[in-house]
Amino acid sequence: MIWLFPLLGFFLGSVPFGLLLGKLKGIDIREHGSGNIGTTNVFRTLGKWNGISCLLLDFLKGFIPVAIAVNLCRIDDESVAVSLAFLDSWNAGFAVDQRLASQVIPVLTAFASIMGHNYSPWIGFKGGKGIATSGGALAALMPMGVVVLMIIFLVVTVTTKYVSVGSIAGAIVLPILTLWGSWFHGKIDDGTWNKPLFIFAVIAGAMALYKHRANIVRLRAGTENRIGSKKKKEVSV
Repeated sequence: MIWLFPLLGFFLGSVPFGLLLGKLKGIDIREHGSGNIGTTNVFRTLGKWNGISCLLLDFLKGFIPVAIAVNLCRIDDESVAVSLAFLDSWNAGFAVDQRLASQVIPVLTAFASIMGHNYSPWIGFKGGKGIATSGGALAALMPMGVVVLMIIFLVVTVTTKYVSVGSIAGAIVLPILTLWGSWFHGKIDDGTWNKPLFIFAVIAGAMALYKHRANIVRLRAGTENRIGSKKKKEVSV
C-alpha cells in the first residue's frame, strides 16, 4: 500500500487550483496575463487574495501527501522532520536495514506531486512551474532548508525586482543546500544521509530551471517584467 503514496501525490498535485479560482470568478486564467495557472499570474490577474489562496493551496498539495508518506514510511524509533502524531499507529515500521526504501517513497511522492502540478492531466498535461508545490513537498522533507530557500528567494527577488530570478536562484541553491544539510548534521560521515533526497533536489532544481526557460530568454533580452510593472508577461510560480 505504501506505493500508493506517489499516486496520491500526483493526484493532489494535478489539481489546478489557479484555474479553479479563476473559474469561480468566470475567468479562464489561461487566457489572461502569461496564461500560466500559477501564483504569479493568478495574483496579477485575479488580485492579491486569490493569489495568496493559490499559493497556499499549491503549497499544501505538495506538503500534505509528502508529510503523510514521511510519517508512515519512517524507521521505527526515529524522529522525522514534520511529525504527524495522529498517524503513529499507521506507521509501516521500516527496519534500519530498510532505510533506503523509507527515504525513496517520500521522495517519489514529492516528485509525483510536482509532476502532477507541472503536467496536470485535467488540463491537457500542462500546468505551472511547480515552485509553490515544490516548496510544500520540501517543507515536509527538510523544513529548515525551505526556510533558508525562502530567505534566498526573498532577498534575490527584492534586490533584483524579478520574481523569476528569485525562483531561479532557489532552484540553483537547492541541491547545494541539501548536501550541506546532510554534512552539517553528520549524516554523510555516518552514511545515513538521504541520497534520494539529494537526487530529487537536483532533478527538481533542473525542472524548475527548464520551466523558467522563457523567463531566462526574456531576462537576457531585457524584456522580463519587474515587480510593480503594469505589464503582465512574467510568471514564476
